[in-house]
Amino acid sequence: MQNHLETSKNAGFNTLQFIRWIILSTITGLGIGLVAIIFNYDMTFANKLRTENPWLLFCLPFAGLAIVALYRLFNYEKNKGTDEIVEGIQNHRYIPLRMAILIFASTILTVLCGGSVGREGAAVQIGGSLGKQLGERFNRLSERFGSRFAFLRFNEQDQKLLLMSGVAAAFSALFGTPLAAAFLALEMANVGIMYYTALVPCVWSSIVAYLLAVGMKSPMDHLHITEEVALELPFSLHTLLLSALCALVSILFCTFVHHARHKIQDLIKNAYIRVFIGGTAVILMTFLFQTDAYLGPGMNLIEEALEGHVIPFAFLLKILFTAVTIGTGFKGGEIVPSFATGATFGVLYGSLLGVNPSLCAALGMIAVFCGVTNCPVTALLIGLELFGFDHAPYFLITVAVSYMLSGSVSLYHSQTIVHAKIEKMSLLSEEE
Repeated sequence: MQNHLETSKNAGFNTLQFIRWIILSTITGLGIGLVAIIFNYDMTFANKLRTENPWLLFCLPFAGLAIVALYRLFNYEKNKGTDEIVEGIQNHRYIPLRMAILIFASTILTVLCGGSVGREGAAVQIGGSLGKQLGERFNRLSERFGSRFAFLRFNEQDQKLLLMSGVAAAFSALFGTPLAAAFLALEMANVGIMYYTALVPCVWSSIVAYLLAVGMKSPMDHLHITEEVALELPFSLHTLLLSALCALVSILFCTFVHHARHKIQDLIKNAYIRVFIGGTAVILMTFLFQTDAYLGPGMNLIEEALEGHVIPFAFLLKILFTAVTIGTGFKGGEIVPSFATGATFGVLYGSLLGVNPSLCAALGMIAVFCGVTNCPVTALLIGLELFGFDHAPYFLITVAVSYMLSGSVSLYHSQTIVHAKIEKMSLLSEEE
């Protein structure tokens, strides 16, 4: 009888907690989703305006000065960007509201003037910052009323869940991939393990934000593979090789971006001079290579890659433009540039070996994303949501191989490897 009562009590508590988190996740999805939608519209407008007005590129050095001045004005020069969100998930780190405000404004400024940065990294910072702030507000309410109503108690663990659901909501509303967005929030902090306690908050906030974005007709990217390939052994072997090579490309991407940032900061101490030189360097590279294809996030490169129309070494140029932009102090994300890098490398592989370049572009895009973020489930879901289920087995092979072979590199320094990707085995038997 006592066990039956205990089971009924637990079931009742679980039901109350479920209802509680559905309500909180709905608030998070609507609030943060709305901010992400506004950001998406602004980013789309900024990128279109730059494309239609090439002279805006010459404003890039001055945009950099404005960004540095903004961060100094808000006393937030030493921020770690997305790494602070990762640390917030791991250690309940305090994340100020000004992170969302600054990354919102500075990313738009960077894209408007031609910097090679993406929007999804900014979305993670916006969502995480606003989610943390919502958690702080709910915590204050719980301190006021929670002593009388256990249902309202809100602790540090709850704040962590709201931070993660904020990340999921922002990514979902911005990129239009609600499944991937939910699992990105679960995977991004710790390699080899997922925090399933946050599953319901992340999934529901992601779905709510996505439906809001659809309802408000927020701009979303529609990508297509031009030619289908049925599951077969020859292309499966190509997928293995391409994914292994993309793992190396992801190592190159992370290493180049991180080293560029540290080396340039060591070489040029003054942030104003550093960002001005960086903006000038992007201008000079644009004229040197006689193309503006590597400016902005890189969706143009992805679309061209899926059509099979990019130059052989486009992936190296995208890495270069991204590393210079981010390394000298401009703000934005690295995720879309990593997509563009993988897609253009995939086309190169497909063209050289005479296999479907469009599908190779899609596989390369997914593989490099997986390698730089160490988020295989998210990468698989991005592939399925963007390209459908027709090539699902190839996507699965791609993320498995890229995840295993990309090693310990990551876009996020704070990411913790909880379980090693490869178990270390002794080649020599132990002596008795």
